[in-house]
Amino acid sequence: MISFLDALANPAVPFIRFALLAGILSSAGFGMIGSLVVVKRISYIAGAVSHATLAGLGFALYMNEVHGTSIQPLLGAVVASLLAALIIALVSRRKQEREDTIIGTIWAVGMGLGMLFIARTPGYVDPMSYLFGNILLLTASDIYIIIALDIVVVASCLLFYNQFQAIAFDEEFARSRGLHTGFFEIYLILLTALTVVLMVSTVGIVMVIALLTIPSAVSGMLTKRLWKMMLLSVVFCMLFNTAGLAASYSLDMPTGPVTIVLAGGVYLVMKLVVRRQS
Repeated sequence: MISFLDALANPAVPFIRFALLAGILSSAGFGMIGSLVVVKRISYIAGAVSHATLAGLGFALYMNEVHGTSIQPLLGAVVASLLAALIIALVSRRKQEREDTIIGTIWAVGMGLGMLFIARTPGYVDPMSYLFGNILLLTASDIYIIIALDIVVVASCLLFYNQFQAIAFDEEFARSRGLHTGFFEIYLILLTALTVVLMVSTVGIVMVIALLTIPSAVSGMLTKRLWKMMLLSVVFCMLFNTAGLAASYSLDMPTGPVTIVLAGGVYLVMKLVVRRQS
């Protein structure tokens, strides 16, 4: 821990401060959207969207190396995730289509396209940093993208809190009261896609579902009110990201896996405590 604090104060290693700032900033979106994802039980959609982001990341890397463009990989991930989320959302509204089939297809095709783009990119591109995350590779431009995405996610959750709460707990009742549930369900899935992009840089594509759901699952053990669950999830996300970064730096281990293991450990302990009390 002392070495981590020394690195934060060292002007020669700004990437540590970028990583800490990214973890704290993205926690707001994680906690809010994660709570809705857990309550509405759509984590499988988040998994498909997260794997589809590899196609956008790979395309950005390929274009930059082969055609000399300057596309931010995180921006490519945003486009791919929104496109995947929109396809899933539109298909889910059509009852004659099998939702699980299109989710599985997007999951697999997104990963396949991403790996093909990476394979055709000249030079060495390590896919492990995208699959399992490497928050230490974040730059100042990535921080600006995260801030922009965070503003959209948080503002949307605050503005449409009642509508999201209605479709998360009882969509049929909300529809009977005249709420345009189709629009808000699609909007929620698109916001989930943006939140997934925030997580890709933190814990990677493979483990994105864990950090999206674990903090909210822990918060759900402590409160049944959605707004309290969101606030607690934000706090837990900040703690997990900060503790994971500090532990991984001190132990010289990958940040993403360390963060997930810590979060999973807290979840298991809380589960045992709650079960024993009940």
